[in-house]
Amino acid sequence: MNTPINVTLTGSDSPVSGIAKRVNYPGFADAYEFLSIDETLHLIIVRNNNGKWTRAAGTDPYFSGWVAELAEQVSV
Repeated sequence: MNTPINVTLTGSDSPVSGIAKRVNYPGFADAYEFLSIDETLHLIIVRNNNGKWTRAAGTDPYFSGWVAELAEQVSV
């Protein structure tokens, strides 16, 4: 299901709002892509074989906590 999900991540100065959607990412069954509304932040997370969410790609720099925040918001 590729229904867009409204997501807000914790930024250094203010919240970062954007849209996340399920995507196909080679080698992983679960993957989500996040793009901020202003398109300055792009993040792709994947669930590895151990069930842990990790960052697969995206813009730098990024906060490592965003992986957990995004996973929590899309895994409802």
